[in-house]
Amino acid sequence: MKIVFAGPSLYGADYDAGDVVVRGPAQMGDVERAMADGATAIGLIDGHYQQVGAVWHKEILLALSAGVAVYGAASMGALRAAECEAFGMVPVGSIARRYCSGALFDDADVALTNGPAELGFPPLTEAMVDVAATLAHLAALGLVTPSEAQTVSAAARKTFFADRTVAAVFDRLDHPRAPALRGLYDTHRVSQKTQDALELLDLMKSLQPGAAAAPADWRFANSPFWTGRVTPRSSSVTSL
Repeated sequence: MKIVFAGPSLYGADYDAGDVVVRGPAQMGDVERAMADGATAIGLIDGHYQQVGAVWHKEILLALSAGVAVYGAASMGALRAAECEAFGMVPVGSIARRYCSGALFDDADVALTNGPAELGFPPLTEAMVDVAATLAHLAALGLVTPSEAQTVSAAARKTFFADRTVAAVFDRLDHPRAPALRGLYDTHRVSQKTQDALELLDLMKSLQPGAAAAPADWRFANSPFWTGRVTPRSSSVTSL
């Protein structure tokens, strides 16, 4: 069984999951539960935090130590892939690779808020990585100057992630071309998170049944914190 945890990063995307089971954003305990359900490969894209415990590194290490292949991309998955790459977790996509290289280092760059499961986890705010991807695209098309891109980026970065809608960013933009820049942003918007999420999904679909991780050259340690863990399930609206 192949299981992917995703929500806002795949919202609105046209994709065929094939033989991959797509579940909602992960939280603490979900990777371990996926193992119990028989997963031989796990893809982590989106994950909840703040209101609930985030996916724990320890459960990822448990999966890897048991030979389960674990991939990460786009959001929470990119963060955990960078943190657990040395133990065998595989980073997928531009965002994960940039966290692994140190080009990205702030968790907030992938943070956003999202709507409920009943609506498909729609993103309600804009992640900085998508702001950066869109501005880079506009610059490559020659539609914005480097100075204009920097001005928009600075306005976005000054906006708290839970408030960072596209409208909020451009409302605070003190620039004579603000309305035109907003129109260009809306028309040519790029979601790097979605692109990376689709790349991970395609990779998971290509895996042969029973594909396993490379044998670990380290030993999983059952610490007191691990053996005493509590892994509740509840709803959340904040995702990475």
